[in-house]
Amino acid sequence: MAFYQITYNEKYRFASLRNYGCTFRCPVCSYKLRSGDAGQPGLAYPKPQRFLSTEEIKQKLSQLSIERVHFIGGEPTIAPDMPEILDFAKNSLRVYTYLGHTNGNKLPMANLDGADVGLKAWDEKIHLEYTGCEKKLIFDNFKAAYHAGMQLKANVVYVPGFVDIDQIEPITAWLAELDSEIPLRIIGYIPVPGQPFSRPTAEQMATAVETSRKYLTNITSSHLDREQALTLSSRDDRYAVRRIA
Repeated sequence: MAFYQITYNEKYRFASLRNYGCTFRCPVCSYKLRSGDAGQPGLAYPKPQRFLSTEEIKQKLSQLSIERVHFIGGEPTIAPDMPEILDFAKNSLRVYTYLGHTNGNKLPMANLDGADVGLKAWDEKIHLEYTGCEKKLIFDNFKAAYHAGMQLKANVVYVPGFVDIDQIEPITAWLAELDSEIPLRIIGYIPVPGQPFSRPTAEQMATAVETSRKYLTNITSSHLDREQALTLSSRDDRYAVRRIA
């Protein structure tokens, strides 16, 4: 079992299931901003005291007035009961199912309507150094999910000197070959304890966005500092959720 928390946003009528753990080992993972744990890649949060049973999750979801179920993480697809919960959400509750973020290592999945996929790097060597996983699997899975009819978004974290414009531009060009209307969000890196990389400047972010718009029509960006990233709910009511399990 990997899901340990359920939250509910009454205004927007969605529930979110949060899992523990990840298949990637990213040294610059933003989850480390909460724990300050730069020494144990993949373990950005302390291990939960307990995990939720599949039946407990189903029961809690059944009690809510929702239109969507989101899966967040870590990497949600590592949860062994995710296929069963997807089936329950889609075919019993009749709601939209969405991976709020994923590294794409298990896409596509049955009963999953959409996903926001982090594409980490274009260069094979950098991707392997960044994630511990080969690039081909992730990009092939993204393409397969697109052709399976999933509603996809993509994001890339701009880490100057590591995942720079030379990585972002070919990713956007590759996405455009699939569909120039796939939404892409460029996320400004927030420095993680113990890592040598700096936050991009406003000028660097503007260049990344401008470059990407040569290929894709739907480009957004975020350029938060650490404090802003840790207090999202105070500025965006989509993050103002209530924990129910």
